[in-house]
Amino acid sequence: MSSAAQRAELQSQIWKIANDVRGSVDGWDFKQYVLGTLFYRFISENFSLYMEGEDDSVNYAGLDDSIITKEIKDDAIKTKGYFIYPSQLFSNIAKNANTNESLNTDLAAIFSAIESSANGYPSELDIKGLFADFDTTSNRLGNTVKDKNSHLAAVIKGVEGLDFGEFEDNHIDLFGDAYEFLISNYAANAGKSGGEFFTPQSVSKLIARLAIHKQSTINKIYDPAAGSGSLLLQAKKQFDAHIIEDGFYGQEINHTTYNLARMNMFLHNVNYNNFNIALGNTLLDPRFGDEKPFDAIVSNPPYSIHWIGSDDPTLINDVRFAPAGVLAPKSKADFAFVLHSLSYLSSKGRAAIVCFPGIFYRGGAEQKIRKYLVDNNFVETVISLAPNLFYGTSIAVNILVLSKHKTTTKTQFIDASGEDFYKKETNNNILTSEHIEAIINLFDKKEDTDYICKSVDNDTIAEENYNLSVSSYVEAKDTREVIDINVLNAKIKTTVSNIDRLRAEIDEIVAEIEG
Repeated sequence: MSSAAQRAELQSQIWKIANDVRGSVDGWDFKQYVLGTLFYRFISENFSLYMEGEDDSVNYAGLDDSIITKEIKDDAIKTKGYFIYPSQLFSNIAKNANTNESLNTDLAAIFSAIESSANGYPSELDIKGLFADFDTTSNRLGNTVKDKNSHLAAVIKGVEGLDFGEFEDNHIDLFGDAYEFLISNYAANAGKSGGEFFTPQSVSKLIARLAIHKQSTINKIYDPAAGSGSLLLQAKKQFDAHIIEDGFYGQEINHTTYNLARMNMFLHNVNYNNFNIALGNTLLDPRFGDEKPFDAIVSNPPYSIHWIGSDDPTLINDVRFAPAGVLAPKSKADFAFVLHSLSYLSSKGRAAIVCFPGIFYRGGAEQKIRKYLVDNNFVETVISLAPNLFYGTSIAVNILVLSKHKTTTKTQFIDASGEDFYKKETNNNILTSEHIEAIINLFDKKEDTDYICKSVDNDTIAEENYNLSVSSYVEAKDTREVIDINVLNAKIKTTVSNIDRLRAEIDEIVAEIEG
């Protein structure tokens, strides 16, 4: 079976599990149990493989917990970041899931033990709270213990039946792809509340490609609004021929989504010492400011959210916002995220940020921030994408590419919103690999192309009141039918002649009848 066919089969099976077992539990809430069980199975099998050390004679799941020495446990935690005893493995819990009358409390104890195993080790913050949203005693699972156990057993047995292949045969990404598929489908069915933190894989791939374009090495990659981590992980997928020195960094304000991002890192085999995802408000409590600047930044920050802005007079002196001389409006924090990213960007790097179109043409503080960005030659490219690429919204977003190493004082504008740059698929549009390559090619060459791409002098942008809307500089192709007036007049003349002839014939017929 090809990888594509296997992936399609897995996705179908996972979606069936989600629909079969959620019952009366709200689907968007219940995804936490499905995703948590997927994660539990993954780290169990991944940990077993590590403990077996590729020795076919060792079956870690079949060992007794008592043979685990303190030294064995200590070494494992230092390497993997956590520890799981044989009896705590997913496979052993799944065996008796249907008959275990204390399944919910057993699982709660196991998850607590896995998390606490990292206490006092460098991985403690990366492991702590990973299972916080997998509440096995919640009434969301049912009103009685029996109901809770029944729902949990259904999820566990369903996930047990999935065939992910052998991890050593490099099928581990298949597990991660299935995980992202489940998130994307829940997001699609949950509207804005479900999809606001999920960036579709095709858009993520484009953003990652833009941020790492032509960089032979990357010190580290950062997402200030990390969501479920999909942008960072797409960047990882693009780095087969690159070197990431210090790993993946991100910050996320939503606790549930923060846990998803950390799970997603493990699911994609990013070890705890290669990522640092922080919980908190990026704009008001930024992390990683003391780190050296990032060579690649990818982000899909929330659109037009409220923030404290000018109500906090200290923010205008913040090193991230002070250079612009003005704060983003209190009702629209978009440019606050942009300035934050710019502040964290290295002199050799790029930031690729998904933006709401309105920030590129509105006046007031946003215009002043655009002036700062253009006058200091930080804007490399603005790309307009097709509508309906995101779950729960039909907005046609833009991508803003920032750079501190431009060699010209021109800003590039790309109109990638036309039919040549997207494919209609089910309820949403998508970017295919061909579309992404076409956009990257335009971005790379910086050559003007009628109706698609144009590089504009920054002085010209200043004359246009620092308007950065793509449509202001890239002329839209006139798709109206071209009419030859001479041909049209000839047709009209012929038509009138035919009408006159028919009238004459009708008059003759009427005269004969009346006569």
